[in-house]
Amino acid sequence: MPPAFEIEAMKVEDVAAVTSIEGPTQMTEASLREEMLRPWSRLWIAREKDAGVVAFAVAWHVADELHVLNIATRADRRRLGIGRALMNAVLGYARQRGVRHLLLEVRRSNRAAMTLYRAVGFFAMGVRPRYYADDEDAVEMVLTLDPETGDIVPHADEVRLDS
Repeated sequence: MPPAFEIEAMKVEDVAAVTSIEGPTQMTEASLREEMLRPWSRLWIAREKDAGVVAFAVAWHVADELHVLNIATRADRRRLGIGRALMNAVLGYARQRGVRHLLLEVRRSNRAAMTLYRAVGFFAMGVRPRYYADDEDAVEMVLTLDPETGDIVPHADEVRLDS
């Protein structure tokens, strides 16, 4: 049975636990504290009763767009549905606030994350060559919401990712 967890807004006292979660773009305590001060930043955590903070998401909400900057799940809690639940919470936030587009970048090699994002409704829109510090490409992904209904507008990938 998957662990019970709650998704909630990140608080300052969660910073150390969040920065201990290893992910593709590890955040420092200082950068996370700065992020929390930005009026356009939105930060969520997934917390298990006995395990504490097990996942987090950071996004920027500007106008009718939500740019997901970072989402990561603690290594010992991956593949339990926590990342998907966190993405669904981000999507719920977007729907409640009239967001039209959710955007993110993901490493081309991170097939597990791309599978999750596609399952939620994202499509690959483009590739940013050598985007990351180690020169790996980033895949730009987008999810579009219908402005009237909040439903996800299905869309096929616009770029091939098999190379």
